[in-house]
Amino acid sequence: MSSLSLLPPEGPVNASITVPGSKSIANRALICALLADGESQLVGLPDGDDTAVIIEVLNQMKRVSTVDGEISITGSRDVKLPGIIDAKLAGTSSRFLTAVAALGSSTSVIDGGAPLRSRPMSDLHDALTALGAEVLPLGVPGHLPVSVEAGVLHGGRLSVRGDVSSQFISALLLIGPMLDDGLVIDVVGELVSRSYVLMTAAVMKDFGATVEVKDSEITVAPGGYVPCRFIVEPDYSSAAFPLAAVAVREGSVQVPGLSATSLQGDAEITKLLNAMGCSVRTVAGSVEVSRGDAPLHGIDINMADCSDLVPAMAVAMLFADSPSRITGVGFIRQKESDRLGDLADELRKVGSEIVVEEDGVLIHPLQQGRPALLETHHDHRLAMAFSLLSLAIPGVTLSEPGVVSKSWPSFFADMEPILGALSPQH
Repeated sequence: MSSLSLLPPEGPVNASITVPGSKSIANRALICALLADGESQLVGLPDGDDTAVIIEVLNQMKRVSTVDGEISITGSRDVKLPGIIDAKLAGTSSRFLTAVAALGSSTSVIDGGAPLRSRPMSDLHDALTALGAEVLPLGVPGHLPVSVEAGVLHGGRLSVRGDVSSQFISALLLIGPMLDDGLVIDVVGELVSRSYVLMTAAVMKDFGATVEVKDSEITVAPGGYVPCRFIVEPDYSSAAFPLAAVAVREGSVQVPGLSATSLQGDAEITKLLNAMGCSVRTVAGSVEVSRGDAPLHGIDINMADCSDLVPAMAVAMLFADSPSRITGVGFIRQKESDRLGDLADELRKVGSEIVVEEDGVLIHPLQQGRPALLETHHDHRLAMAFSLLSLAIPGVTLSEPGVVSKSWPSFFADMEPILGALSPQH
């Protein structure tokens, strides 16, 4: 479908929404399982595009099977990725697979769609080259496509900027146990999205690796991975959208299975909504967010460690009784979209007053919403966030809503209790 109009049910929101497994955790676990010497079982994998890219690579390598609903991965220290890998729009997957290709015994070409080709990769390519790999640009240097030819990776100490993308550091950490000398990364400057690096370390430890994360130094001991049975917890990044619905329209939403002790930095969504005036509680293994007719309040918050929540929170903040400011997220201009500029441009179409600042946005309360056709900019999180506007503004239409397939292909069907039945347009 090329566009989608939403007509939510009237009255307060009252729903229980099951969300996919965390793609961030799943992608890390898949790489660890691939490199572990033996068979691992992975439970709760999501079916979004990012995870599908890595699963397809494993299929081509004949390393994956499904038994009783569980994915079984046969790993090995001897890695030989396919000669050509199409990462489509999957930034995390492309970066992780580029690092793994540097371990292999053959040459792999990593490529993707035009939006992924535009995203920066030079810090990762330079780091892999410093470790002994040969990373050759096949187009614009520092971007995909690249040819990765394994050299003799020697490990040791690297300096990597922390203010560009934590995915570069995570990609390097994931191959660290496979290097004879291990790996020490000196983080130069502020480490953005630190929670994702901590998540990487936690998943690696579940597969037997030894990782130590300090303020500006991360150490990975040599020794490889051991196989295990790994359960992927539900995705807080996805849960943000149904939970934030009660900031737009009063009511109550439950998401089953969310853990109060999650590895995910985006578990911060419950604290942010609570700070704005929503009630949050854990009920029988579910997280519940609710709000009556009490007003929402604007907040001033640094979201550097939970930047994927910015689109959902920006929409919620439109319905507060005072301005809100998000800081610490200048780096999200280079996500699937310019998540500051594109976000602001589209929200202005429905009547919002939003100011893009150097490292964030200033959001004023929405005075009078108006219907609009909103572009999704190849960005699943923008599409999901904009869908919530329909709870307060009749006539919101999304262009290219299918981009949600990146992380939650069944988003609109699963969210029908909140957003209403689909009304696709062509």
